[in-house]
Amino acid sequence: MKNIVIYFLVTAFTVNLVTAQKETKEQPPKGGEPKNFTLPEKEVVQLDNGLTIVMVPYGSIPKATIRISIKTGNIDENENQVWLCDLLADLLEEGSVSKNSKQIADEMAGMGGNLNIGVGLHTSSLSSSVLYEFTPNAIALMADVLRNPKWPTEELTRLKNDMKRDLAVRLSRPSAQANRDFMATIYPDHPYGRVYPTDEMVDSYSVEAIKQFYDTNFGALRTTVYVAGNFDAEAVQEAVQNALGDWRKGTESNYNVAQPVTANEVKIIDRPNAPQTTIYYGLPVIDPSHEDYIALDVTNSILGGSFASRITSNIREDKGYTYSPFSALQTNYKSGVWYESADVTTEHTGASLTEIMKEIEKLQNEPPTQEELDGIINYESGIYVLQNSTPSGIIGQMIFLDTHDLDESFLTNKVRNMHAVTPEKVQEMTQKYIKPENMTFIAVGDKAKISDQIQETIKTPLKQ
Repeated sequence: MKNIVIYFLVTAFTVNLVTAQKETKEQPPKGGEPKNFTLPEKEVVQLDNGLTIVMVPYGSIPKATIRISIKTGNIDENENQVWLCDLLADLLEEGSVSKNSKQIADEMAGMGGNLNIGVGLHTSSLSSSVLYEFTPNAIALMADVLRNPKWPTEELTRLKNDMKRDLAVRLSRPSAQANRDFMATIYPDHPYGRVYPTDEMVDSYSVEAIKQFYDTNFGALRTTVYVAGNFDAEAVQEAVQNALGDWRKGTESNYNVAQPVTANEVKIIDRPNAPQTTIYYGLPVIDPSHEDYIALDVTNSILGGSFASRITSNIREDKGYTYSPFSALQTNYKSGVWYESADVTTEHTGASLTEIMKEIEKLQNEPPTQEELDGIINYESGIYVLQNSTPSGIIGQMIFLDTHDLDESFLTNKVRNMHAVTPEKVQEMTQKYIKPENMTFIAVGDKAKISDQIQETIKTPLKQ
């Protein structure tokens, strides 16, 4: 009798559970209200020499993130100076006049951090995260490296050889070759289009050339010291004033505004017997200061910029032509680029391109459903808030604003503005900006096997 009762109880529970699961599946719970990104309260101090201090108290962990950001980078290099700024950063890592690299590393480690020096297109930086009580000491040490570089001539040959090895490794990859030629086509007369130097160019660099670049582009007027996390604001301000308050002003930043080219060019970089073809397919678009930028960003996520995107679902999940396709909306100063990239099987190169074009055309002709759009926006807005909820993320966003001359409302209203994008707006953005007839196509693969496939899909003659 007991066993029979237990049987009926288990059966009833199972039926109810299955019913509940079915109802849950059919009627999923409504998601929470979207949360906007909130930029924490900050204090901004301007020194007499033009240097800016930005302090952002944030979180409870007893550490501070420090980033000294200088508005210069690869964008300030001329056609014979590609990666010169990177070599400058490598020399900075060798130490200051008063301390060598080992002494600096040991001191930073004693503060709970390490010194990182990096170069990007628009900014160069010295950064670290240290324990709360060492924040002023870390600032003083980092400022010493920035202001008083040793420029050790005896290390230059080693650093240039390291750079050439790194260059050789990068350019052995099809993706780097495709990116190099794609950007050179879009930006033929601008640093954005000069992605990699030649060995001969690297060999020509001297300490004197590096010093000249430093003297021309580094100074207080281009420099902001960001400190976020837990710290003593008064001590931080005093440390920056003592270390950098009398640094030379230098010149104000003046980014070279690019004039991108809509080339509608098709080029194949031959890689005989390659089992895959690496493709880049895209065109110039708008930058973050444009009123359409948020809507275009959402459109990119639907089209190819997220794992749930249409192009990814098509050529990865449905067709199996590729493993990791993606599209990107690359932000440059006062210009931008949209492109789709993928490593596709050689025999399906033409078919992959056809499917990418079909997905673009479909979104031009028919708006997405509200359900699809909501899913993409909820995911992207959630990731956006999550990624920027750290001291480093907050500093990164403030540098983004400064680089692109944007108001704080770009950040604080971004989630709301994303959720204001309608299906019809996505369709409009695709029609307005994602135009296959204006796109440049670069392929790295077995030319003998893919040339006809590409020509059958894109009628533009191949560039030899």
